[in-house]
Amino acid sequence: MNLDLQGFVVCVTGGSEGIGLATAQAFAAEGANIIICARRPDKLEQAVKLIQTQIQPELGGSIEAVRCDITKLEDIDALIAHIDQKYGKLDILVNNAGTGIYKPFADVTDAELQDGMAMNFFAQFRVSQRALPLLKASAYPSIINISGRTAIRGNFPPGSSCTGPAKAAEVRFSIDLATELAEFGIRVNCVIPGVVKSEERMRLWESQAAEGKWDQQSAISKREGLESVSVAQGQTWGVPADIGNVVIFLASPRSGYVNGASLIVDGGPHNKSYVTQLYVDKEQK
Repeated sequence: MNLDLQGFVVCVTGGSEGIGLATAQAFAAEGANIIICARRPDKLEQAVKLIQTQIQPELGGSIEAVRCDITKLEDIDALIAHIDQKYGKLDILVNNAGTGIYKPFADVTDAELQDGMAMNFFAQFRVSQRALPLLKASAYPSIINISGRTAIRGNFPPGSSCTGPAKAAEVRFSIDLATELAEFGIRVNCVIPGVVKSEERMRLWESQAAEGKWDQQSAISKREGLESVSVAQGQTWGVPADIGNVVIFLASPRSGYVNGASLIVDGGPHNKSYVTQLYVDKEQK
């Protein structure tokens, strides 16, 4: 499907894996010029090689990686300076990078609290703020913030008192930003994913639930068992491409009347949280 994104300059944070990688792949299929950033050079290199194979020569487009720790202002500044020097503008910013921790409120450390806000809300605020001059230089600028279902729904056990408020801040931030930046023609929308089968994220959840004592094969078996009771019959949990496809639509001129929206992409309210199911299963044993 042609979404009129050919030649657009796109930056995807946390673009080396999961939702970020799938989003970058979707933009590549539309002929966009993509910059992905993340902390791990090896993962970025793998992502670039994969996306290069998916670029369609007749559409043009490009892919490059910039190592960036979005919790560090100097890294964000270097990322924005690179985009400015090469393109002089930014058409689409996808604030995807983030993290999550699930444990009882009383057990959350101050370091975890600080990291949760820094990786989620603070990062989206800081990257968007520093990218603003480049977005203003675009003829059709757009920001898409990726949040999470814990922003709007309770998740206990074991609790999302750290992650939930950080994700909720991203939703509110998107609404405020859409209003404030409307005078510049910059649209801002938020995507709220439910359970997405991202290997890295599922390993994190499983390790937390098992307190580090787990193996890959047993984890895969647990996933399959929990998925069968957590979603409607005949359905599955989402995959990263399900989110990426929504993101590129929101970024495209085809969604020009969508602004300040928070779109839940979780398969429906009947789908249960994987994190909750992990802990319920653990308590029942």
